[in-house]
Amino acid sequence: MTFRPEAPMPAPPRKGDAAAAAPLTDGEWHRLHPLTPLLKGGIFLVVILGYVLNNLRDQIVEVFIPGEGGPQEDGDPVRYVYEHGVVGWVLLGIAVLMLVLIGLFHLSWRMHEFRVTGEIVEVRSGVVFRTHRKARLDRIQGINISRPLIPRLFGTAKLEVAQAGNDANVQLAYLGAKAADDLRQRILVLASGAKDPARDPRAAAAAAAAGGAYGRVGEFLAPELDPEAVHATRVVRVHPGRLIASMLLSGTTVVILLLVVAIIVSISLTGQYFLLVSLFPAVIGAGGYYVRKFSKSLRYTIAETRDGIRIGFGLFSTSNETLPPGRIHAVSVAQPLLWRPFGWWDIRINRATNAGNGATTNQQASSIVLPVGTAADVRQVLEIILPELVGAAVVGPAASMERLREGSAEAVGVVDDSLTTTGDQGGFVHSPRRGRWLRPFSASRNGYRFVPGAVLLRLGAVWRSLVVVPLPRVQSVKVTQGPLERALRVASVHVHTVSGPVSARVGALDAGDAQRLWSGTTERAVEAAAADTSHRWRDGQEAHPAADTSAHGPQVAGSHAPGPHVTEPDGGGQADGRPAPAWLTQDGPPGWHTVPWPGALR
Repeated sequence: MTFRPEAPMPAPPRKGDAAAAAPLTDGEWHRLHPLTPLLKGGIFLVVILGYVLNNLRDQIVEVFIPGEGGPQEDGDPVRYVYEHGVVGWVLLGIAVLMLVLIGLFHLSWRMHEFRVTGEIVEVRSGVVFRTHRKARLDRIQGINISRPLIPRLFGTAKLEVAQAGNDANVQLAYLGAKAADDLRQRILVLASGAKDPARDPRAAAAAAAAGGAYGRVGEFLAPELDPEAVHATRVVRVHPGRLIASMLLSGTTVVILLLVVAIIVSISLTGQYFLLVSLFPAVIGAGGYYVRKFSKSLRYTIAETRDGIRIGFGLFSTSNETLPPGRIHAVSVAQPLLWRPFGWWDIRINRATNAGNGATTNQQASSIVLPVGTAADVRQVLEIILPELVGAAVVGPAASMERLREGSAEAVGVVDDSLTTTGDQGGFVHSPRRGRWLRPFSASRNGYRFVPGAVLLRLGAVWRSLVVVPLPRVQSVKVTQGPLERALRVASVHVHTVSGPVSARVGALDAGDAQRLWSGTTERAVEAAAADTSHRWRDGQEAHPAADTSAHGPQVAGSHAPGPHVTEPDGGGQADGRPAPAWLTQDGPPGWHTVPWPGALR
């Protein structure tokens, strides 16, 4: 069997042959790239060879330049072998060992197979201890393609299918670079619920690109994100200068500066210079951290594609990941204190995946969507990620992308306008005056509001943040009230999503407002989840490509028509228009054991 990732798509495909880039999703078992054993385990052979050559250095110099080989050390194993005349036996033993290792690598490669059907991605591997892993297509959380420097030189890439759970990812290392791109596109088409994935126009384009449009050099130098190749309709890029400045204005820099100042003060007071010994490792470690972070964040791009969000980054070792619609569970737009004079923000997300032992998904691609950007960049990124999160809950699952953008327009506008607001600006319900005992700086900013398809939490006065939780992704809602909060008649609300860097928790709310946030979020989340079909994001769109959901499409409770003019109740009544009970409109509930009114969801 041969492996030709740059060969054009054959018709019909050969059964079980990974040489054809197209039929990797034909349901048959295929093998990885033939160079996989060398890239995964054969590198240590190069290390052994380097060690041997290093020990032979003096002998080699002595052969060509007598008397220039330098002093010979006692106990040198290479010299011992040479002096005792057993060079031939040692070379024979090395040759036998190499053949055995090559045979084991080849056997391991032959026993490592994968297949892709219309429902699952399946991998089986191992010679003595066999492993068998499966990933359901409708539960894929993302597909990441990483190209480390050495495999990139050989024209190969690593494909990883992210799944929810610890150490649940399925990894294919390594495939040909073009074959990996084509396989990722085909898996997404199958996972989307397309009625006829074989007729997808992008499949033909991907096959044509795999037919030799780029040489190896062009492939190595090509940008990580080609908007035409991935059919991106919107692309946001991170400016390198802004990236460097944001790293220098980070908390890590502050800690290093404080450490340097402390050491200088200590030396000036005690006259002892031994603390300088601890300064040099810190400086070297910090320098390495900045270099790694900068090299991994260069060429950072976020793009909107038909099958989700495409995030790419990296200079020497590159990575790009596609997040299918509905796989983002929470969004945070945050601004550190040192970034405020420049108006910079970052965007982080929560995802239902956790790279466990053996998984290599880069954590940066898993949580950071925008490393640093202006308010305009934030709005562009939100326009990319929010339509698929909140749009379907407003205009229905069968709506087109334009209708999804219309449905999410109010959410995007509210987030954009509320980054720096305080008090009740933007329709937020904020902490009462007595909440300043618990939130002395952020009481006027601390608050929440509903928008079509999501609940927004506005937090922080020194370190500002705005959290967006899509209603279909809400797991549960919890209201807590400690002794001090009970005395102040305030409470905290935690909107639970999957674990991640984004915490959807707001405290020091009026007890009545906290109950309204709890009941409103719960009721809206149930209705939004019932209308959510993001696990098969192209199924409904293909069945109704021009569906007008303004009259009969699912809507969140409290919304009337999709579009920017949709308004949500401010919490004074129930979602169906019924007035809220009198105890919820009072300054605070009489007690936490009060039975909710009929119709309130628990």
